[in-house]
Amino acid sequence: MALLTRKRVIAVLKESTAGTYNAPQAANCLLVRDLSITPQESDVVSRDLVRPYFGASEQLQANTRVSCTFSVEMAGVGAGIDADLAPNYGECIEACGFTGESTDDAKHLFIPNSTVATTVSILYNIDGVQHTVKGAKGSFSITCGVGEIPTIDFTFTGVYIAPSDATALTPSYNKQADPVLFDNGNTTNFKIFGETGLQMSSFSLDIGNEVVYRELVGGSPEVLITNRNITGSVTVEAVNLASGGSQQWNPFAAALADGTLGEISFTHGTTTLNKVTIQSGLVASQTTKDRCDLGAISYGEEDGIAMWEVPYTMIPTTAGNDELSLIFE
Repeated sequence: MALLTRKRVIAVLKESTAGTYNAPQAANCLLVRDLSITPQESDVVSRDLVRPYFGASEQLQANTRVSCTFSVEMAGVGAGIDADLAPNYGECIEACGFTGESTDDAKHLFIPNSTVATTVSILYNIDGVQHTVKGAKGSFSITCGVGEIPTIDFTFTGVYIAPSDATALTPSYNKQADPVLFDNGNTTNFKIFGETGLQMSSFSLDIGNEVVYRELVGGSPEVLITNRNITGSVTVEAVNLASGGSQQWNPFAAALADGTLGEISFTHGTTTLNKVTIQSGLVASQTTKDRCDLGAISYGEEDGIAMWEVPYTMIPTTAGNDELSLIFE
């Protein structure tokens, strides 16, 4: 019988023991978009035999693993919260090398973690054919554009488990609030290198994890995160370099000021339990917020208006693991 692509479910659950499958349940189902799975991803090893005739040689598949990509709408927990205010996809963020913790001021904070102990199990069911993945880790990016729904885009690699026929979970979607558009009314407190009067049309951020799959003799298959390099870009409306008033900034000088870091931050959403703040550095002090190093500025164009494309890299302090904060409240 044909499998219907509209009838798909994905669920993700943190593993109690790294690499041991922990079966996700109905409460762990995620509302996602752009869902894709590569159920068998392998390194192909060809025998490349020399023979007195044309023709291919047999191939062997090594390091068979599973990769999975999906996007969630960047929103808070909404109704049905628990004490930590973490969204239902919070364990996905943790499996990308972050630590999640509740704060005393009714917020849930995610910050980078170089130990990267968290792994997740993933269940993917397509109309009765079920793929399960264990020991998964990954990376994510954030995409925001004016008039669009901001998304967090995940890519995971995990250890292969043979698929089987199984009845799909009946999802009880929770802790994923309805999203709001990225626009002037819903997105506030935009700051870039001390400037608060500039107009932003888009924002992107890529965690840039290096994710590797290893399967060595004498060991167990595992997925490791071996490095992190957070980069991104902000697009703002270009203004005179010294126009006065609230719109005054020289990004070219800021980009060439070697060793000078600055802050990039904004809050998306205006309703309690559905606000997400992206903050360079940590919120403790201005020094720890100034963690962005600008790249070469370029021009773009939108609706006949000149725009500045401002690339950045987030740099940790000597303490480490403090170049970015994601705050849900």
